Amino acid sequence: MNSRPEWLKMRAPDSGVLDKMENMLDKLSLHTVCESANCPNIGRCFKNKTATFMVMGNTCTRNCRFCAVDKGKPEKLDYEEPKNVAIASKKLGLKHTVVTSVTRDDLKDGGAGHFVKVIKAIREENPQSTIELLIPDLNGNWDALRKILDAGPDVLNHNIETVRSLYDKVRPMAVYDRSIELLRQVKIFNKDIYTKCGIMLGLGETEAQVVKVMDDLIKVNCDMLTISQYLRPSRKHLPVLEYIPPEKFARYREIALQKGFKVVFSGPYIRSSYRAFEGMKMLNNLKN
Repeated sequence: MNSRPEWLKMRAPDSGVLDKMENMLDKLSLHTVCESANCPNIGRCFKNKTATFMVMGNTCTRNCRFCAVDKGKPEKLDYEEPKNVAIASKKLGLKHTVVTSVTRDDLKDGGAGHFVKVIKAIREENPQSTIELLIPDLNGNWDALRKILDAGPDVLNHNIETVRSLYDKVRPMAVYDRSIELLRQVKIFNKDIYTKCGIMLGLGETEAQVVKVMDDLIKVNCDMLTISQYLRPSRKHLPVLEYIPPEKFARYREIALQKGFKVVFSGPYIRSSYRAFEGMKMLNNLKN
């Protein structure tokens, strides 16, 4: 497509802010999805001393064609990583710690055991922090999912990313129904754990298809939805077919709220972990 429209133009992040955060993360041998996925909100989040930690390495076993994370043979698990994430959470004074991972299809449990260790370490090191996990689909291993849920995350996030008809092109190693089922399984196991899901727009989906995703998520009692603009990380990735204007994001937000989602963040620069603590507080307020 042509150059980005005005509503997508953002000021460059403060290099001093980035350097300070990156130095702290490097000392603890930690990755963030903010850096690995080229998140456009990195400057704003790092300035506010927030980040989404990405565990289990920086190399993904999947070949999604929208994602900037490296793909290939992943490295061995770093058994110091759970403790280091917890130390970083405490140093930053996080009240809400968000942790994601690359997809690790090479591991029998998809990395569930490692997520459990991360949760336990944060609970010990920074007990005042709530915990949100953004997890891969675990290849449909629901026993592994239950191990994660047993450890008691406050929010379980799993992104659908796009509409069903685009999966073969956008997420060739993923399965739409498997992702929906993962979110359903969370509520079956523990209805008190908040579930969250994200979809990105601009890959050729129709409004009817987006609304159908909403319907599928509501059927499995998903609590929170994030809707964002797909931005092409490089020429090797899928092209942007449409830049969605802010007024259409506002329309999608209203539709989603009418469908029954409790909290919806919808906008060009919304990402699944952006304003995560605010979203959880909103859910708690509604619950109380």
